[in-house]
Amino acid sequence: MSKAKTKSEAVAGNFFEDFRVGQEIRHATPRTMTEADAALNVALYGSRFAINSSDEFARALGLPRAPLDDLAVFHVVIGKTVPDISLNAVANLGYAEFRWGVPVYPGDTLSAHSIVLGLRENSNRASGVVWVRSTGVNQRGEMVLDYVRWVMVHKRDPAAAVPETVVPKTAPSVAPADLIVPAGLKLAGYDDVAAGSSYRWEDYEVGERIDHVSGITLEDSDHMFSTRLYQNTARVHFDAFAGKSTRFGRRLAYGGHVISLARALSFNGLANGFRVAAINAGSHVAPTFGGDTIYAWSEVLEKVPLPGRTDLGALRMRSIAAKDCPCSSWPGKGADGKYHPAVVLDLDYWLLMPRRAA
Repeated sequence: MSKAKTKSEAVAGNFFEDFRVGQEIRHATPRTMTEADAALNVALYGSRFAINSSDEFARALGLPRAPLDDLAVFHVVIGKTVPDISLNAVANLGYAEFRWGVPVYPGDTLSAHSIVLGLRENSNRASGVVWVRSTGVNQRGEMVLDYVRWVMVHKRDPAAAVPETVVPKTAPSVAPADLIVPAGLKLAGYDDVAAGSSYRWEDYEVGERIDHVSGITLEDSDHMFSTRLYQNTARVHFDAFAGKSTRFGRRLAYGGHVISLARALSFNGLANGFRVAAINAGSHVAPTFGGDTIYAWSEVLEKVPLPGRTDLGALRMRSIAAKDCPCSSWPGKGADGKYHPAVVLDLDYWLLMPRRAA
């Protein structure tokens, strides 16, 4: 009787030594967005921005219907990239050069591809940092999201040889002229009452700080659900058994979940910031776990009009999220350059906001 042979078509994902600078990756599993995605986004994060909640509000601004939340697009596109980029991640480290493109509506199908920009092995030789540029497109090939992110990824074999170090340079910010305004968007019919705030672009001042006041407790069931919803297969988020062997001894909450919580909290103070147009830079300063309560505060870094537009302007914001620490004390970086121990997220981004009629 012949001995049975063992064969497996399962894949273990890419480890650090599998990447090469210039490598192009087309990611699997295109995703058709639905009205259920919009509803689940509200259920997970409590976002209240009117443009994503009301077809009538969106139509009054010249759009065909309510677009999906900008960060829902973020989650889906990043989720597409995880099996190839960060399945074996230690942690997601940062973002740069994020730009949102055409709005995404229910019925649109999103897919993604990436190119490896840089690699750097860590001194312990057990892991390394991978930089990628990823692009999400709709069924017409139109860009919906384009960004650079960097991820710390385990090595399969600490002794494996790796390519020469290449650390890419990223722009410190997205230029206001490069922000994409949705085609047909006109803000003459913008309804402050429906939006939830009378504060427009003119009312904000550079240096102003806003405490978003409320906190949201992150349950394990929340971040597990969002990880599955966005088809994010990174083991650090969903495998509790494997998490026991990490230095934290448990699963990490998906960092994008924390970004969406901070965005939802920012409604109190920035309700008319109706579109996240770009992320200039971002860092997941510390891990977040089930049971942590997230608070947030924001600071206005820049305030610029947009070329050819008198009905809207852009605010460059910095939002800080902290766990188990209300933000009336503005936790952030100290004089020594070190973060307050409660800080988990530091995000620099552009918001589009309506202006008052001249």
